[in-house]
Amino acid sequence: IIGKEIILWQRKRGRFLNMELLCGKESGITEHESQMLMGKEWICTLKPVKNCIKRNRKRVARWKKLFSANPTVAEYCEKWLLMQSAKISPATLRGYTINMNKYIVEPLGSMYLSDVTADDIRLALIPLATKSAGLYSTVNMLLKCVFYSAERSEVIDYNPAAKISAKGGVPGKPMDALTDEQVKKLVDAVKGLPPYVFVMLGLYAGLRREESLALQWDCVFLDTPTPYISVRRAWRGSRRTEPEISTVLKTPASRRDIPIPKCLVECLREAKQSSHSAFVISNRKGGPLSEGEFVGVWYHVKSHTAGEKISYKYVNGEHIRYMTYPILGSHRKGFPNHVYSLDFHVTPHQLRHTYITNLLYMGVDPKTVQYLAGHKNSKTTMDIYAKIKYNKPQELLPVINAALRPVAMS
Repeated sequence: IIGKEIILWQRKRGRFLNMELLCGKESGITEHESQMLMGKEWICTLKPVKNCIKRNRKRVARWKKLFSANPTVAEYCEKWLLMQSAKISPATLRGYTINMNKYIVEPLGSMYLSDVTADDIRLALIPLATKSAGLYSTVNMLLKCVFYSAERSEVIDYNPAAKISAKGGVPGKPMDALTDEQVKKLVDAVKGLPPYVFVMLGLYAGLRREESLALQWDCVFLDTPTPYISVRRAWRGSRRTEPEISTVLKTPASRRDIPIPKCLVECLREAKQSSHSAFVISNRKGGPLSEGEFVGVWYHVKSHTAGEKISYKYVNGEHIRYMTYPILGSHRKGFPNHVYSLDFHVTPHQLRHTYITNLLYMGVDPKTVQYLAGHKNSKTTMDIYAKIKYNKPQELLPVINAALRPVAMS
């Protein structure tokens, strides 16, 4: 038993160089303080004496190793992130690190892993109740992964996060697909501008942002009897580093060949004639867009949107934020050709959502839509399908009347 070994060692050997060998920040053991080791509490009563014996250092190292077998939450979270870094993308790792430090390490980091209870976890999740349901779900997943990994590694005896509910947070506003009228307004507004090709790829090929920005001309086949796009690369970008073009896609199902309609063929044909880059969407140097450059490209869409807008200006060297309220159909001050022609807000992902929705509206088989969208499984596709197919009472009424007519007659 550790406690008896300490007493026995003090009785037989009885000599330390100083208290720093066992006490202090390095070992985490302090004088006359109870310590948790392997789920049990031990009392350490160490007395400083002079004249260190070298053989004692081996025991000191062994004790430090034993006490480090029960790491704090912060220490194990850091270790878990390191283990995941070989399996996930840098962007995903960066997001995990930010959320873990803010919502897990901050409230629980100083606690020993074996001391954490389910109630401690529930208390840590309280601030997330006012955040989005997506953020709540992500933090919940990270908590369960960390404690499940610790349990499998036998660092803790049981997993206190196992029965924590994944439901919580504020539900997000459901994304609506653009109507045909909105699509026409959007295409007319950006035609001839930098985001035009990106918008067309989202609306008529359903590409994800990372797929559009990584698309190269060697994967665009316009002169075949059936023009199509091959998705083989993914864009990985950040604000601080140069973008990376990877052949590792989001899921294996993301690797697909997408037939493209005539309007997109004409758009790509025109873009290819004026292009001097291997990328379909490129910067001035011919390389892939960085995160900041894409924000600048998408600003052309946002700048044509009427309604409440947040703007910034410099006054006496200070960056001041203010609100503007451009009216639909009005011109931007100082830019006579710039018209606020959009009365709705649109996001890059909404383009892809519109593509999938339109396919389902036209009666395309859900499994075919799953392939064209690059979904890993049919659940995502069917969730969208159910919302579209079974949320139109005018089309369901004849079906219900036909189904219930025999019952009513009897």
